[in-house]
Amino acid sequence: MIMVLFTLLSSLFKQAYDITPPGLVICLACAYIGSGRYFAAYRHEFIGTLLMIGFTFSPGKWIGQDALMVAWIAHVCGVVASDKIGGGPHVNPAVTVSMYALGKCSYTEGFVRIMGAMAGGLVAFPLYSVLADNLGLTQLGGPEFSSKGDEDGVAAGFSEFWATTLLMIMIYVLNWELNFGKYHYWIKQTLTALGIRYLIETFPLAGPAINPMLGTTWYIFANGAFPDEIGHYFTYWVCPFAAAVFASCLYAVYAGGDVFGQKLPLGPVKGDAVSSSKKNK
Repeated sequence: MIMVLFTLLSSLFKQAYDITPPGLVICLACAYIGSGRYFAAYRHEFIGTLLMIGFTFSPGKWIGQDALMVAWIAHVCGVVASDKIGGGPHVNPAVTVSMYALGKCSYTEGFVRIMGAMAGGLVAFPLYSVLADNLGLTQLGGPEFSSKGDEDGVAAGFSEFWATTLLMIMIYVLNWELNFGKYHYWIKQTLTALGIRYLIETFPLAGPAINPMLGTTWYIFANGAFPDEIGHYFTYWVCPFAAAVFASCLYAVYAGGDVFGQKLPLGPVKGDAVSSSKKNK
């Protein structure tokens, strides 16, 4: 009787192992780091990532296949909807790194958010693949770059660096520098979505991803294993993280504040401009 139970348990474990994406268990286990203090943030990242991938990867595949304008509009609506429904998550490890650098979240919260986004991505791609198969839809696909002639990911990484830098600057300006009054949220999210779509079209070398989570979770889904090429990690993780820190420094020089808890020797430009304006008056 005991052996039958163990045989059944072994069979169930094997079935679960076969369908579980590599890394998912570790990502899920991180949800309760800090005695569950950041579980709400983890949940927002997980749900937000699920929605973001579904809403933003389907334009051009499931919606607007033959109409670029329809695909753009669907993408914009998807970005806004995934943020609103998901509770305002980062859904991008590079964004989380910048928020940590600027003191907007703690190291632990940042780590939990990244794990939540990774878990969401690891679940989303196989989930939408099954959905596409059952409904007869086109497979969504994902960001990837050809290592032929760029084995170390230098060209692709350069593209991701500048795309991420511009993404971060756009986030700072729309969220912290501009105020659209009563409709601020809807306007700034719409502009963010348009900006992301523009960056996708302008920086195509790495897929593009402009998001470390997307590059790696798609690779894991497509290949069933973690990437083994150094160019992948340089392109999708090192360069976006470097861009996030670079953009954080630029914003600190402009608006003031610390970067990783340290004052920069330059700026704030914004404070100097305000002071000069008051003196002129």
